[in-house]
Amino acid sequence: MSPAGKRVTIREVADAAGVSTAAVSYALRGVQVSVETQERVRQVADELGYEANPIARALASGRTGMVGILGPSLQDLSQQRFVAQAGRELLAHDHFALILDAGGDAARQRMLAAQLRDQQVDGLIVSPVDPADEFWSELAESLAVVSIGDALTGGGAAGEVLFDNRTGVRCALEHLHALGHARIAVLCPPGPPTTDRPAEVFVAAEADRLGLDVTVLSALYELGEATDLARSLLRADRPPTAAFCFSDSIAYGVYAACAELGASIPDQLSVIGYDDHPVSALLSPALTSFDWEYEQLAGTAVAMVLAAIHGRRSRRRVLIEPTLRVRGSTARPADG
Repeated sequence: MSPAGKRVTIREVADAAGVSTAAVSYALRGVQVSVETQERVRQVADELGYEANPIARALASGRTGMVGILGPSLQDLSQQRFVAQAGRELLAHDHFALILDAGGDAARQRMLAAQLRDQQVDGLIVSPVDPADEFWSELAESLAVVSIGDALTGGGAAGEVLFDNRTGVRCALEHLHALGHARIAVLCPPGPPTTDRPAEVFVAAEADRLGLDVTVLSALYELGEATDLARSLLRADRPPTAAFCFSDSIAYGVYAACAELGASIPDQLSVIGYDDHPVSALLSPALTSFDWEYEQLAGTAVAMVLAAIHGRRSRRRVLIEPTLRVRGSTARPADG
């Protein structure tokens, strides 16, 4: 063991293992030497407390071991949940996450993505605010990009993990329709609609099919903003009997407005969320929402970006199907 505070060198590991410094480098990267040599070198390195110099490793391999995770807004609790799980998955594979928040701003997200590229991250996992922006396809030409939630319109992504929003929308509106709701507010995050984003696309089709009076509104993830919007809905001349929120974070604003105005959930307003955050089951009444298997979601995205970084083949597109968790926040309307 080296004296306290002194970094163990690769030469010391090589001498102790009886191999060359090149063999140590190869063994620690798992290439060009036998499995026995790899095991012996790694055991010696562990015993000596050797830590690879990240700068030297990056220069030798052309990689930094860093992967950017760029969400649309960390005000959304589901995004917080995803990036935490993805960060753990990356760490388990000896990579580190650089987590940045676009604050719901498409221009800011582009700027942050460009900064991550310039800082030479090995790959990027992004939930695009505007997936139709040509920038993403251009970025994917020089960087391993995995898109979450929306397909990149111009293509080029190393992988896409998409939500089966058509099924989610259908299940939510069919559930409310079966309970007798006809006047429904749909609260969506800000951002332009796409073929994979459900707001104006799937909601309108399902509303027509079921004969529902649906109003689609844009809502911010931030609790105060979501509460303000929900308050205005409840004070309308003909308020909706149900609110379908494309984020549990937005649904929490609906709960807050109902509590402020003395409106009972679900007697006066049924509420459905969309990402089954653990807090949602603890509300009173517990929030009906959708389980999207976030551990699988994060694990799949990380596997895709690492495969692209290391030149391995992987599935290019995975569609995550939701499971509706019916709880106490939905019931027949009082006048139904």
